[in-house]
Amino acid sequence: MERPVIVNVHEAVDGDDARVSVVLDFREEEITGSAVGPADPAARPRLVGEATLDAVERAINNVVHLDLAAIATQELGPIRIALAQVDIAALDETFVGSALIREDNPSLATVRAVLDAINRRLSREDLI
Repeated sequence: MERPVIVNVHEAVDGDDARVSVVLDFREEEITGSAVGPADPAARPRLVGEATLDAVERAINNVVHLDLAAIATQELGPIRIALAQVDIAALDETFVGSALIREDNPSLATVRAVLDAINRRLSREDLI
């Protein structure tokens, strides 16, 4: 089963704007997705999630549109987790993923949560 591997997550702030790029390795090719939005730190998880889905859509040649319906971080007892809800409207399906936030790196956990939501789906023939 082929799944994207995280290569890099880069975030840059320029005034009121933030730019996020996510590089994934998929089928031995590096694919970059990006998103631009408000520099407000509260908006960063959504930008990271959108950049991740942009990379995945590029990896699958834009066969379907993946919509980031919701993204959040949550305390769960003594740990923090990232949560992602991804919708695939063309297939009328919704997926949810999660990932532990380790070493105070919520952006990396957000990428992992988005990929967790869709990884099993990526291996299905009707998606790729």
